[in-house]
Amino acid sequence: MSSRRQVLEAFGIIGLSAVLPTTFARAQAAIAEELKLAGPLGDVFLGKDDAKVTIIEYASMTCPHCAHFHTTTFPVLKEKYIDTGKVRFTLREFPFDPLAVAAFMLARCNGNDKYYPMVDLLFTQQKSWVGTPNPSESLLATIKQAGFTQESFEACLKNQAIYDAVNSVRDRAEKVFGVDSTPTFFINGQKQSGALSIEELDKVLTPLLGG
Repeated sequence: MSSRRQVLEAFGIIGLSAVLPTTFARAQAAIAEELKLAGPLGDVFLGKDDAKVTIIEYASMTCPHCAHFHTTTFPVLKEKYIDTGKVRFTLREFPFDPLAVAAFMLARCNGNDKYYPMVDLLFTQQKSWVGTPNPSESLLATIKQAGFTQESFEACLKNQAIYDAVNSVRDRAEKVFGVDSTPTFFINGQKQSGALSIEELDKVLTPLLGG
């Protein structure tokens, strides 16, 4: 009968055990470097540039789990970690459908300083414009609160450069980083999927921050 060690050696498991941590660390570092490359419209970061931890979230504006995260967990994350200089955060586009593409385009059309106010508005009122009989009309009614008119709404959605930019961020996330669901987070390059609670984030962030 083979010993446990012989079985592990036969499958190369023991031999790999010393290599895997180093290999994993290098892969993690490579992913972190790739993640630094922003899309054509740039990243809109919140928090200090020299924060110990960087969180990159890929989300879809029509995703209910993303809306739940942004209306419940994100305010606590911002107060506890971002505003205190411990974490820098950015939200990247990963639209699952044409309506989500439109919403991200509208969030980008008035400049990066308007990005998060628009994201907040669209997530907070997601139920008023997603799943309605006329989503385009409902979306327009929602963003009129941010100063859009029928004309500026239509002009934004006809902007081919913004359309292409939003989709290029999604395509790269899928092909390069294996993103296939939302929300997906990369925390210092470490992939975490699902609408994380603040308790789950605490467990990930505490060792990274040296706590």
